[in-house]
Amino acid sequence: MVSHLTGISTKFLLFSGKGGVGKTTCAAATAVHYASLGRKTLLFSTDPAHSLSDILGQEISDDITDVTKIKNLAALELNAEKMLNRFKEEYGEEILNMLTTTTYLDEDDIDNIYRLTIPGLDEMMGLKQIMDFMKDSKFDLYIWDTAPTGHTLRLLTLPNILDDWIKVLARMRWKYRYIVGRFSRKDIFDETDDFLLMMKKTIRQVGTFLRTPERNRFIAVTIPEAMAINETKRMFAALKSYGIPVRHLIINNVIPENRDCNFCMARRKEQQRHLQVIYRELGFCRIVEVPLQVSEVKGLESLKEVSRYCALLQS
Repeated sequence: MVSHLTGISTKFLLFSGKGGVGKTTCAAATAVHYASLGRKTLLFSTDPAHSLSDILGQEISDDITDVTKIKNLAALELNAEKMLNRFKEEYGEEILNMLTTTTYLDEDDIDNIYRLTIPGLDEMMGLKQIMDFMKDSKFDLYIWDTAPTGHTLRLLTLPNILDDWIKVLARMRWKYRYIVGRFSRKDIFDETDDFLLMMKKTIRQVGTFLRTPERNRFIAVTIPEAMAINETKRMFAALKSYGIPVRHLIINNVIPENRDCNFCMARRKEQQRHLQVIYRELGFCRIVEVPLQVSEVKGLESLKEVSRYCALLQS
């Protein structure tokens, strides 16, 4: 039994699942579908192993790129390294000043710390960029092809982790301001303090956004195999613990019935056993089954075929 996903009014759809289950394909197919309905759609990826270019059949970069041959669709592959470099270019002076005023490190040590990658900060800034796009109402719909499950779950914990870091830095900065202020008899408040306040606000905004079901919708993607199903169940449990309900599930690569092929029938029989598990344990979701395609899904025509099954309709 296949039930189509309906009634979605959110502007932000997140596709998540185990690596290799066809998450990017389903996200791209959904984007193609909505764009064809006239909704201005941005499809973007934070998966380090970007594959939007391959699936869409054209080069996609870290700049918003219009997808050729289909109106209303643009795509973007967020480059974590470039985002972090841009962040340092914009706020490098404030970061260095904070390290200088709140530690006893010498210049070489500070320079070495500054060169280090700040875990998760690039992803947070990427999401902040998308949120800025949403505020400007540049697009009607935003579709996020996330990294594989573990990476996505880690992202959900980052706001709290980074917020703790900011609190520690803010306390260190306050002690510096207090000591200097006592000697100079004036309050010390400069761009470094503005930077910390900005970071705290940004991290809180992203964390709140990710945990607000009314503003975004998680779409789980899996395949009828034991390992993928187990990881999907763990993802559901983890998201529930964060207060994020998942009510939509796409089962990809379902083998259609073919009585003329003994191999196909045997594989289908095995898949049916796994499908029963999915419907029994995750049947509270609206579930879409996407059949295994006869050829690799690549290019707009094959994406349109897939979109008939996994498109999130009736927004």
